[in-house]
Amino acid sequence: MIPHLPTDIVRTAVKRAVAEDLTGAGDVTSLAVIPAGAKARFEIRSRDNGIVCGLQPTMETFIQAGPDLSLDVLANDGDPVEPGEVVLSVDGPVREIMLAERTALNFLGRMSGIATLTRQYVDVIVGTKAKIVHTRKTTPGLRAFEIQAVRAGGGAPHRYNLSDAILIKDNHIAAAGSPSDAVRSAKEYAGHMMRVSCEIDRLEDLSSVITAGADVVLLDNFSLENLRAAVVQAAGKVILEASGGVNLETVRDIAETGVDIISVGALTHSATNFDFGLDAA
Repeated sequence: MIPHLPTDIVRTAVKRAVAEDLTGAGDVTSLAVIPAGAKARFEIRSRDNGIVCGLQPTMETFIQAGPDLSLDVLANDGDPVEPGEVVLSVDGPVREIMLAERTALNFLGRMSGIATLTRQYVDVIVGTKAKIVHTRKTTPGLRAFEIQAVRAGGGAPHRYNLSDAILIKDNHIAAAGSPSDAVRSAKEYAGHMMRVSCEIDRLEDLSSVITAGADVVLLDNFSLENLRAAVVQAAGKVILEASGGVNLETVRDIAETGVDIISVGALTHSATNFDFGLDAA
């Protein structure tokens, strides 16, 4: 089971999302059309095949919408779902349910879409030693949720933020002078608990950054031939991460070169929203 996100992060994000819908006079459609005392039971059903994720913020949305709603969660984050499968039911005042509907489905659809895409990548590389990881190409303000979805899909964690690890990229190298100079400076700065990763775009730089003390080397847009050569040259001395040009058609070949990590920005920046619907039971 995927560990829950911290409650304060979920509450704050949901409160902000609900507030986007409640400026001005509130839900004027429900106020105009739905009788004040109307109650009913609704179900959130999957309309596709995939991996569900986002039940925690979905529940929180209904909780914030009204104290009189009763929830029954019928799935766990990371579970496979099929069309027609009910993942959550909600009973109570219809006005409160309608207030929460779109925000709840937005969280659930976004996170399930990421989890589903991640599972597709993970399934393609089964049998290799490589791990699929996310990047920081996330929706501003929603990183914790999107990374949670990657984990639900079977992906592995990367950096959550700029403080997690030192990751030297091309602009850092331009300022430092060379990849090896950047790594040496980073090793002097970092404590023994912090890893140093360096991005290179030429096979010729691999030996120097290993010698300088890099813990991880990010191989940016390497050809398959150069990825294989890098694996041989590194000989297990560093963790090798492949990045760039990764999609569902290329990821198996990349994994079979022997790299340890494959980072895929598309997991969070290009995932298709998963289709769920809220229907009267």
